[in-house]
Amino acid sequence: MSVDTEPFLHLSRPLAPTTLSYQNSVAPLSINIQPQAILSILDHATRRDIRPAPTSSSRVIGALVGTRSEDGSEVSVGSSFAIPHTENEDQVEVDVEYQKNMLSLHLRAHPREVLLGWYTTSHELNSFSALIQNFFASPETGTFPHPAIHLTVSADAGTDIQTRTYISAPVAVNAERASESCLFIPVPHRLAYNDAERSALDAIASAKEVEARTAPVISDVESLTKTLEYTLDLIDRTSEYVAAVVDEEQEPNNALGQHLMSALSLAPKVDPTTIEADFNNHIQDVLMVSYLANSIRTQIDLSQRLATATLATDDGAKADGKDGDKDGKPERGERGGRGGKRGGRGGGRGGGNREPREPREPREPREPREPREPREPREPAE
Repeated sequence: MSVDTEPFLHLSRPLAPTTLSYQNSVAPLSINIQPQAILSILDHATRRDIRPAPTSSSRVIGALVGTRSEDGSEVSVGSSFAIPHTENEDQVEVDVEYQKNMLSLHLRAHPREVLLGWYTTSHELNSFSALIQNFFASPETGTFPHPAIHLTVSADAGTDIQTRTYISAPVAVNAERASESCLFIPVPHRLAYNDAERSALDAIASAKEVEARTAPVISDVESLTKTLEYTLDLIDRTSEYVAAVVDEEQEPNNALGQHLMSALSLAPKVDPTTIEADFNNHIQDVLMVSYLANSIRTQIDLSQRLATATLATDDGAKADGKDGDKDGKPERGERGGRGGKRGGRGGGRGGGNREPREPREPREPREPREPREPREPREPAE
């Protein structure tokens, strides 16, 4: 991925208030573009809906969202989303309701982000671009009072990706053409990514040499090896360039020389043997941490296996005990008298191995007792 860095002079000048445009400030900006925003734009360009002529358009457009500093001098483009539109030679139509709904949903999920501008996959700047730029800079639907950012990304197959960023300023035109007229001013920008994103981009870029367009995920040791090889290659290239400049075989570059001096001034001045010893100690620390992590993982796995085996053994013993109880207990006979498997009320429970009890002799009926005479009531105590 290459970034277009054409030299230009950007002057900050105050502009008088005007009714022909919504923007009254063209202060210089420093724009940082995250890789996920570029990937989202390229995915939109790849999956675009090819409509039949005359409504077909070779470019796609979308909104840019991200964060802005308090003074508005620095902007970070974090993500983007597509906006449906139709474009022909005479007019351009943008789905405004879709843009409002998508922006509302995105800001609900990311409350710290704001609308920054819009993007397109064509470097051409025409009256339609000015019309869309004024729409994104308006107070009702745009970034007012901050200038809207216009990002152009080349998405042609087989070519390097080039990016350009602009802001707009009003131009002296009549009121009838104010909505479709503006001056696009280029502003500096750069692709900002951290170490993890750099590794992911390198993995993606390594797939371009493979016919299947796939790349395996390498281990940490292989990644460290490739990084060291890449660093050594950069050092060799720098040494060759410095030697060529010293021998007057190549024209010197003041900016590059200052950059090299700044980089060398940040390097620590230590003995190579000390660096090697520190590096070896660091490698040993990493190996020790890796060994301890693997040991803890193995111990946890072993504990889980032992706990599972103990539970399985206990369940098996309980099941065997239940089966033994069933085998040892006699089967109950059919219920007599009151039903069920019980015997009569006077007898015990039926059993396969028990002998039946002898029936009891019936008792003789008792003679009725004579009723007792009622007692005399007691005198109340004084």
